[in-house]
Amino acid sequence: MPRLVVATGNPGKLREIRDLLRGVRAEVVGLGDFPDLRMPEEGDVYEENAVAKARSAALATGCVAVGDDSGLEVEGLGGRPGPHSARYGGPALDDAGRVAHLLREMEGLEGPKRQARFVCVAALASPEGTFEIAHGSCEGEILLAPEGEGGFGYDPVFFSASEGCSMARVPDARKNEISHRALAFRALRASLEATLARFAARGSP
Repeated sequence: MPRLVVATGNPGKLREIRDLLRGVRAEVVGLGDFPDLRMPEEGDVYEENAVAKARSAALATGCVAVGDDSGLEVEGLGGRPGPHSARYGGPALDDAGRVAHLLREMEGLEGPKRQARFVCVAALASPEGTFEIAHGSCEGEILLAPEGEGGFGYDPVFFSASEGCSMARVPDARKNEISHRALAFRALRASLEATLARFAARGSP
């Protein structure tokens, strides 16, 4: 069975992607299995970031790899934090710190200005250098304060329009059906399975 490298060092994201890829015929591992592998610096474009992560992991490990770049886009902030969501407010902040920073930035914003969306671009790359991307998004708005204990990142302050509660209160099984990341990886799955099958037939790692 080949290995599939998920180009992330975020435990919450790795756990979520493993759940999304359940049933794929591969050993799914994260960057924790490759401590010397360094990801490229992230830029301002989701697609470029996702492809760079996946291709770097695939070329460095010789395995099929997937990566994603996700972000929160808020109407009243002109689409920020966008591709910078994971480092919004500076590298010293954790998830709770970034949420607090976002809420401070949004003080005084009401109505349509609190509308927001989660966006994800997922990328599949092979050690041969080929790649493919897929997109997903989900709509909602930013709450005045965190609600719920589940999820990670901005989930506690993202009110899902389809679920009627914060994303942190959406059960994992349901989140893996409707989230931006779920939609992007679902769109990529057929290509991923075909690529893994091709590499398994070659006896690749």
